[in-house]
Amino acid sequence: MKQYRYTVEKQNCTINGQTIVGFAYRPEREGRLPLVIFAHELCCTHRSGTPYAERLAEQGIAAYTFDFRGGSENSLSDGTPLQMSPMTEADDLTEVIREAQSWPFVDTEKIVVIGASQGGYAAAVRAAADPDALAGLVLMYPALLINHDLYEHFSSPDEIPNPFSVNGWIDVGRNYATDVWDYDVYGEMRKYPRPVLILHGSRDRTVDISFSERAAKSYPNAELHVIDGGRHGFFGRCFEDAMHWILLYLTRIGVLDADNQDETRA
Repeated sequence: MKQYRYTVEKQNCTINGQTIVGFAYRPEREGRLPLVIFAHELCCTHRSGTPYAERLAEQGIAAYTFDFRGGSENSLSDGTPLQMSPMTEADDLTEVIREAQSWPFVDTEKIVVIGASQGGYAAAVRAAADPDALAGLVLMYPALLINHDLYEHFSSPDEIPNPFSVNGWIDVGRNYATDVWDYDVYGEMRKYPRPVLILHGSRDRTVDISFSERAAKSYPNAELHVIDGGRHGFFGRCFEDAMHWILLYLTRIGVLDADNQDETRA
């Protein structure tokens, strides 16, 4: 199995006059390359995607990790959590994809998004809005409970305070809720016909697996794999298990050459 050397370069995007800070992992190989974009969790940064980007680059696949605007207090990108919502994150992802399509090393027919937790919600929104832009979609422990939890706490948008706390983790603006209040995330999934990979940990106490099970039934073509022992985030053996399924998936949709697939699985 061939492993590629790669370089990491800062690669920023601009949206509405604000900067999205990100990092491109570029394997040292000729020609245009497949690209996997990692969309991180709420309260996290691009660093969540670093282990995935490194492994993918070693396989000869370019990768890009970035900070959502206002996605955390530690975000390198512009914006604040009080301005952020799942829909502003979907907008960020739209701009990142648009920008990536202009990069000379990217095969625009082979762009895939990995969305984790709230980044998974944003990725689902983006895929439904423009199905032709993505060759594939991977949702890891996606936060598809957002609408459910909002409806549990508020009976109408008029009741939503500004600001309010999300699970005690982070204070967000009222738009965090109003932006998604009328969005039917499961209904919109029908608009993305290509294969979707969903990964969810068996010990996730943040997002119940039932939300991913419903997603697997809502997409026209989806597969759900349970990461044994996985929590809300994959580390150690669970990371290796997740990478195994991701690489198999990328091979199946023609993004990764079968003869270069990493066969390691814990």
